[in-house]
Amino acid sequence: MSATTILAERQTLRLCTAGSVDDGKSTFVGRLLHDTKSVLADQLASVERTSADRGFEGLDLSLLVDGLRAEREQGITIDVAYRYFATDKRTFILADTPGHVQYTRNTVTGVSTSQVVVLLVDARHGVVEQTVRHLNVAALLGVATVILAVNKIDLVDYSEDTFTSIRAEFERKAAELGITDSHVVPISALKGDNVAERSTNTPWYSGPTVLELLEEIPVNSGRALDLDFRFPIQYVLREHASDYRAYAGRVAAGTIRVGDTVSAGGRTTTVTHIDTADGGRDEAVAGESIALRLADEIDLVRGDLIAAGVAPEPVREFAATVVGLTEKELSAGRPVKLRIGTALVRARIATVDRLVDIDSPNGDVDSPESFGLNDIAHVTIQTAQDVVAEDYAARGAVGSFLLIDQVSGNTLAAGLVGTRLR
Repeated sequence: MSATTILAERQTLRLCTAGSVDDGKSTFVGRLLHDTKSVLADQLASVERTSADRGFEGLDLSLLVDGLRAEREQGITIDVAYRYFATDKRTFILADTPGHVQYTRNTVTGVSTSQVVVLLVDARHGVVEQTVRHLNVAALLGVATVILAVNKIDLVDYSEDTFTSIRAEFERKAAELGITDSHVVPISALKGDNVAERSTNTPWYSGPTVLELLEEIPVNSGRALDLDFRFPIQYVLREHASDYRAYAGRVAAGTIRVGDTVSAGGRTTTVTHIDTADGGRDEAVAGESIALRLADEIDLVRGDLIAAGVAPEPVREFAATVVGLTEKELSAGRPVKLRIGTALVRARIATVDRLVDIDSPNGDVDSPESFGLNDIAHVTIQTAQDVVAEDYAARGAVGSFLLIDQVSGNTLAAGLVGTRLR
């Protein structure tokens, strides 16, 4: 078997890094890339030269990932950057998110596509407000696995007591938020302790390295397959000469087979053909683009849903959790466009019920007047026509939506149907 074939057959794990400013995320990601030999020779040579020019002892591995000049000059990372690396066991897609609180929306973007979140904390500071914020985001988006990397453990003399205290606080908070699979690892991204290789400096820690965890965590890419079949129609295909009529789109969830019973437009029918660019087939699964032909003629259009199993009922009002993506304040009564699945309909924010304020010792804000950039709010949405709004599941296979400005077309907020944080 060729090396190309072996690589193609490896499973891919999507992960996200998050943490506060100066917790060492860039150095941590650089260490992963370096230790998995995912860095080109000329890149490494450039880092060696730049590190030497700056009087840095050894390699400044953060230079491998902080590629934007403006970011390097400020010493911060302000955007989501995607990195790719591989080991003998699997391949990885890593979303490196910013640490500043004002870029929470970017963190939401990175976490939304990840199965695992690696949270970094500085061993000298422990669990801080931003750690809790990122844990809340992970819980909100249904991430079950969170790895806490207690970084800079070398700066506290590899103290077991410090590590134990941080672990206890983190595990308590993770349990409160419903994170069911949490891991805590003492690391030094700068020196390489317990990132990819086990460290002799932490004899009191017998657990796996961060990389070993990432290699062992099951890749649960099939979660959407476990849901009932959902197929938002993107195009209606017609060819009058041959009387061909099919509904094209991407399978959002579940599995469909020729002969299966489905519901659409308030009626029940049977799938007669599954067409693809390569011809017909007997089965299709979540993530595949297909065209469905049905036994009965049903008046369906773009935005309608073909479903199997327990079909959702159309609604004109639903509760949701949203994350503000614009500096404009959004208040109750605001008219918007709602994009959910392939449907785009007129809607309004009926009520802003609660603002999740994890940074305030006084807790959340009930019945706030509005929400804005980076805010997480519980709202009620009303629509001008019936829509299918299922509870958020399988990392957005169903139940995710956008609120869009009716005039400019800009995205105002991203939302999750039915989700309630804390």
